[in-house]
Amino acid sequence: MSSIDTKAAVLTAHPSTPNDAVRSLRVQLRAEEPGILVFQFSLDADMSRIRVPLSGAGARADALWKHTCFEAFVAPADAPSYHEFNFSPSLDWAIYRFSAYREEMSPAEISRAPKISVRRGDDGLELQSAVRLGHLADLRDARHLRIALAAVIEDENGRLSYWGLRHPPGKPDFHHPNGFALEVAPA
Repeated sequence: MSSIDTKAAVLTAHPSTPNDAVRSLRVQLRAEEPGILVFQFSLDADMSRIRVPLSGAGARADALWKHTCFEAFVAPADAPSYHEFNFSPSLDWAIYRFSAYREEMSPAEISRAPKISVRRGDDGLELQSAVRLGHLADLRDARHLRIALAAVIEDENGRLSYWGLRHPPGKPDFHHPNGFALEVAPA
């Protein structure tokens, strides 16, 4: 597979939810042929102070964002609809479709689960996920995609910090249109 488009980004904590155990959170996004997006999240942190879900079966699951979880929001450049991808270090995942900003949420029907791999160490965690766009018609047919990258990091006391490319004013909101700060060509 040849890489078509690669983007790198640094996520920052929402000002109301700092977490000093985290030194940095970086994401690399690659669009690969045929119609595959690869997300690589690299968390540099004191892992003794971060709660990470234990490895599981790698199944579809809801409410992954209640614990440490990595997320991507992907929209066609010219439409209000978007998909939310949740990737847990447990290998569980979720994909939801929205018709517009926080409207008409439904589980996305897919034929193949995202491929997720995780490497853990005392000083960090790396999660990589490959998602096939072929089964998601509004993403598959888009010439350009807008992307928001985010993460929820749970500390040793159960407090959540919210990390994103951009944060809108007010409370944390990964769905906000201003968060879709990257653009890639999927094929």
